[in-house]
Amino acid sequence: MDSIAALRQGIASVFFGNPLAVDRIVCCLLARGHLLIEDVPGVGKTILAQTIARSLRCSFSRIQCTPDLLPTDITGVAVLDRGSGSLSFRPGPVFANIVLADEINRATPRTQSALLEAMGEGTVTAEGQVHTLPSPFLVVATQNPSDFTGTFLLPENQLDRFLMRISLGYPGADDEAQIILQQPARSALARLQPVLDAQQVLALQVEVDAVRIDPALVSYIISVAHATRQHPQLQLGVSPRGALALAQASRAAARFAGRDYVVPEDIVDSIEPVCAHRIVLRAGGSGDAGARVVRLLREVLESVASPA
Repeated sequence: MDSIAALRQGIASVFFGNPLAVDRIVCCLLARGHLLIEDVPGVGKTILAQTIARSLRCSFSRIQCTPDLLPTDITGVAVLDRGSGSLSFRPGPVFANIVLADEINRATPRTQSALLEAMGEGTVTAEGQVHTLPSPFLVVATQNPSDFTGTFLLPENQLDRFLMRISLGYPGADDEAQIILQQPARSALARLQPVLDAQQVLALQVEVDAVRIDPALVSYIISVAHATRQHPQLQLGVSPRGALALAQASRAAARFAGRDYVVPEDIVDSIEPVCAHRIVLRAGGSGDAGARVVRLLREVLESVASPA
């Protein structure tokens, strides 16, 4: 069995929910990206993150975000060695291959910003020293909807560090019956065996980098990004970083499908999870903001000619 298929099968054996969410989290790992899972409590956000951590022979840490969490509680802190009189750095929980930031929007913006450098550059700077994070490095963050009590909005620059944002939705009746009968968080998760180690993950990421993307498809991505920037109902469109993220996610989707080249469908399927959290609506308008963003993205796709 292909290693990617084995990874997906292992996650799906524990996470009885939206199968597309399993595909997305694997694609984020392959693309060297990070994943934000936004949904109501109790639909399996944390179990999905824990399952991919168990499926990999890599280090794992969990950060439970609360309003009193400090930036150094994430990155680590320099402490004084009384014997030598020098400072030594004690790494925080961000120094792991897989980091679960649970309920990230319950932490204050100051604490959320502690993850910016880690997620963007793979480093942590403390007391003037730059510390390199382990590789591979994947942050899976969960958050409750912004209208829930005790939450802080993630600023645009923080959202931009996530390759994808997804929602899980409620499971179907059959999946919910499996959850009740098997209680995967207690039993199946404990029995789950790793299928990949760190070096194998890095090798797969190199394969994703080598996936071919035709110049016509690069032009298509750029045209889509430009169309969002010029849309009259959007204050902020897809940035160049967002266009780069869309290209990388499309490469990962192609490798996930067993191809070494990108097709237009890879781009179309990736645009909502990659771009919806990167654009900002203009003031005014009615209805749910998330639904409006999805509708506008579909309008943009319809307005841009897809390459043959």
